[in-house]
Order: sequence, then C-alpha cells, then structure tokens
Amino acid sequence: MLSKYILPGERIELQAVVRGTKPESDTDRKVYQSKVFDILSEERLEITMPMDKTKLQLLPVGKEYDMYFYAKSGLYQCFARIIDRYKSNNVYILALELTSNLRKFQRREYYRFSCALEMETRPLEEEEVSAVEKNGDNLVPGLPLQRSIVVDISGGGIRFVADRQYEVGSLVYCRYQLIIHGNVKEYNVVGKVLNSHELEKRSGMYEHRIQYLNITEAEREEIIRYIFEEERKSRQRERES
Repeated sequence: MLSKYILPGERIELQAVVRGTKPESDTDRKVYQSKVFDILSEERLEITMPMDKTKLQLLPVGKEYDMYFYAKSGLYQCFARIIDRYKSNNVYILALELTSNLRKFQRREYYRFSCALEMETRPLEEEEVSAVEKNGDNLVPGLPLQRSIVVDISGGGIRFVADRQYEVGSLVYCRYQLIIHGNVKEYNVVGKVLNSHELEKRSGMYEHRIQYLNITEAEREEIIRYIFEEERKSRQRERES
C-alpha cells in the first residue's frame, strides 16, 4: 500500500507516540519535519533524518512515531517504529517499519476540526468588498467587531455562531487566534458566506459557514498544522483515559 500512494521526496511530519500519562521529555512533544527517501517494501520505508536549523535530530531506534504524509494523491497517516539509523551517499537516513495501516484523510483543506474558538467578525464595507474582489486587501481599521464562536475550522473555511445573521453571498471580516507549535498567531481573513440559518434550539443565534477568500497558502498550511496538532493531543488524551 505504501508504494501505491507514497512517493520519494514527499514531505512528512512525525511526532513521538507517548504511552504513559504524560510526555517523557520535550522531544516527545516536538513535531519533526522530514521527507520520504525511499520505499523499501509495503511495510518499510526510509526517511531523511530530521533537522532543526543545521542540527541533525538523532531520533532513537525503537521509538514509535505518529506520521503524516503530504502526498500528491492526498494526506495519509500511520504509526511507525524506527528500526535503524545510517548514512547512505552522504545522506543521513532513518529506516522505519509501519505499526499500523496507512489511512487517507479527506482532501486536507476541507478536513473540518470541531472546536470552540473565540472570534470577532463584522460585515465588509462596500469599498472593502470592491477591494477584495480586485484581489486587494484594503480593509478599514477600527470598525466595531462582534463576538462570535468558531465551531469548526479547516484549511478552506470556518463555521461559526453569532447573534446576528450575515446574508448568504456577503463578505465577512474574521479575526481569531490559533496556537501553532506553542506560538500564538492571529489571523485576519475575509470569507464569503456560503450558508446561514438560525439555530433551532437557540432563538436569535445564527450559524454561518464561510469560505476563505484572501488567505495565503502559508496561512492555510498553518491552519492545517494546527488541526493536526490538536488531533494528536486528542488521541493522546484518549490513550491516557
């Protein structure tokens, strides 16, 4: 299955699998970046040894990792254990053996993660709408914002609840914060309202689904990374309970 979906050169992320009640060290919390070097069999592969700036990260033989593959055919995940470390043609290599089946996620920018995040929103002014439609970013600063709650998030958009209704097709300014690898990052995005309706059991509260219009690819990748990080934490809590 590996050779069918995963190719050499494709980017991966990996994080140590912790079996106890808490991480053993800071290295167990860290997310490492690497690339597929070669597919040895349907259960084994080689990856380049991760680096932090210019320093090689000597991950221990025998340790199990949660791995995400950013493949051309989609996003995949599995668990794998390091079985060897060596140098080949001046490239430092980790050999890993899969300890679970490879599973595919939905198209990654549309994979929605349920959450409850504070957010501030407001409708765009007419001149702002014109600027956004022309691929500009001339938003008027200082206009009043309304408290909203994000109930799920993806690399393609968000779903949120507010006590005012935004019209379908209208453009909305959204400001919220995410914690990416321990650092707080603020996002100021414009989205188009795809759906809006009043909640059945909460009169005066409205749920909206929006699609990002002005997000950069770097920001999209950060949001996807946030989702993966939160999913890892959720799985860790499930293993501990």
